[in-house]
Amino acid sequence: MFKDLADFINFLEEKKELVRISTPVSSELEITEIADRTIKNNGPALLFENVDEKQIPVLINLFGSESRMAWALGIDNLNELSDIANKLINLPKNPPKSLMGKLKILNELINLSKSSPKILKKAPCQDIVLTGSDINLFELPILKCWPADAGKFITLPLVITRNLNTGQRNVGTYRMQVYDEKTTGMHWQTHKVGTAHYRKAKDIGNGKMEVAVAIGGDPVTIWSGSLPLPPDMDELLVAGVLKGSAVELVKCKTVDLEVPANCEFVLEGYINVGEQRKEGPFGDHTGFYSEPSEYPVFHLTAITHRTNPIYPAVVVGKPPSEDYFMGKASSKLMLPALQLTLPEIIDVNMPAEGLFHNFVIVSMRKEYPGHVRKVMYGIWGLGLMSLAKIIVVVDHYVDVENVSEVAWRIGTNIDPDRDIVIVKGPTDDLDHASEVPKYGGKMGIDATAKGELDGYTRDWPDEIVMAEEIKNLVDNKWDNYKIGI
Repeated sequence: MFKDLADFINFLEEKKELVRISTPVSSELEITEIADRTIKNNGPALLFENVDEKQIPVLINLFGSESRMAWALGIDNLNELSDIANKLINLPKNPPKSLMGKLKILNELINLSKSSPKILKKAPCQDIVLTGSDINLFELPILKCWPADAGKFITLPLVITRNLNTGQRNVGTYRMQVYDEKTTGMHWQTHKVGTAHYRKAKDIGNGKMEVAVAIGGDPVTIWSGSLPLPPDMDELLVAGVLKGSAVELVKCKTVDLEVPANCEFVLEGYINVGEQRKEGPFGDHTGFYSEPSEYPVFHLTAITHRTNPIYPAVVVGKPPSEDYFMGKASSKLMLPALQLTLPEIIDVNMPAEGLFHNFVIVSMRKEYPGHVRKVMYGIWGLGLMSLAKIIVVVDHYVDVENVSEVAWRIGTNIDPDRDIVIVKGPTDDLDHASEVPKYGGKMGIDATAKGELDGYTRDWPDEIVMAEEIKNLVDNKWDNYKIGI
C-alpha cells in the first residue's frame, strides 16, 4: 500500500494515469475548468506545478475513475471492498470447531489489532511549524471553484474532532470557506458526526472545541473521511484495516488531538461554541450553488506542513465529479453492513446523476407480499440512508449498475397508482427542492416484475431473449460478418 501522497503519485505516473502541468495557472476558476473538462472526459489525475506563482503544487482528480479509486485502496476492482467488509463482519459468526479454523480466526484478529492507529513522536507533517503572525492561509493554493462562490474553499480536508463525553474520534470531510488568514467556516451539516460533537460541546457548556484538519496523506486515509460510518466507529481504524497496517498519527502542536503523520498540511485550532458566521454560496456536487447559511467558525492556532508539500483538492459540480468515484467505493464497502439488516438485498447502486442519496437503486429477491415496501422502509431507517430521496427496487437478476436497464424496468414494470410510495422524512442539507430545509418528500418505486405475491391477476409477459444456440452460432461467426464492432 502507499505510504503517502507522493508514493501514490509515483504509482499513477508509472501507470500513465497522471499528467504534470507546468503551464502557469490560477487557483481562481481556471483549475476548476481544466479539472471539470478532464473528469467528464475520463481523463487522468492532474498535478499543477505552477499555481499562482507559488511553490506548492495542486493535485486534483486523484480518485476520478473506478480504476484509480480501486488502486488507491490497494485493490483491482471496487467490488473487492464488499468481500473485505463481509470477511470482517463474519469474523464473530459461526466460530470454527477445528484447531486450524480457530488459529485462522486468531490470526485475522491479530492482524485487525495491528490496524489500530499508532502514535509517533515525530512526523513529516510537522517539518515546518507556523504559529502566531506566521499563520496565513492565503499562502496555500486554495481554490475558488465557481464564479458565484463566496471565496476560496478547502475541499478535501480531514476534519478531526472528539466526542467530549466519550473521547471517541471522528474524521469527516467537510468543506471550509476561507474568511481571512486565520479563520474559516466549518460546514458541519445537520446529520454529520462532526455536528453531533459540536452539539455535545454546546450541551455541556464547553466554550471551546478543539479541531484539527489534515490535508493529504495516503489515499486510503484521505478517502476514509468521506465514509458514512456509524458514529462510534473510528475512520482511521477502518483505514488501517483496508491498508493492512496502522495509520500512523502524531500529536498536534497546539491542540490535544492527533493527525495522520504522513499528511501534507495540518491546520490546528478551535471553534468558539455558539459563534457562527455566514458561509457560502458554494458550487456544490448537486450541480447548483448551495445557499448561504450560518455555520461555526474555525480559528487557527497553527499550520504545520511537510518540507515540500502538495495541496490536494477536489472539484465538485454537475455530475459526474471526482467525488462520485469516492462515493462509489463507499457504497461497495457499506453493502455488507446494509445486508446485515436487510439480507434480501443483492446489490445497491447510487448513480452519479443521483448525487449519492437522491437516487438509490436496489436489487432484491422478493419472497412475500409487501416485501419490497419492507426493504424501502428499512433503507429509510438506516443512518444516512434516511436521506435517500428516491429508492428504486428491482428484481435480483437485474444489473443495478446498468442504469439504462433500470430505466426500462421502471418504464415497463410499474403501475404508478400501485407501485409508487410517497413518504416524508429528513433530507440532506443541500437539497434545495424541498419546501422547507432538511425535511421533505421521498419516493419509493417498485420496479420488480409482478405476480401472485403482489396480487397481480393477469399473466406477466415473458421477456424477449434470443435462443442460446443462435447466440452461440453468431458468436462463432462474428468475425466473418465484418461488421467492425
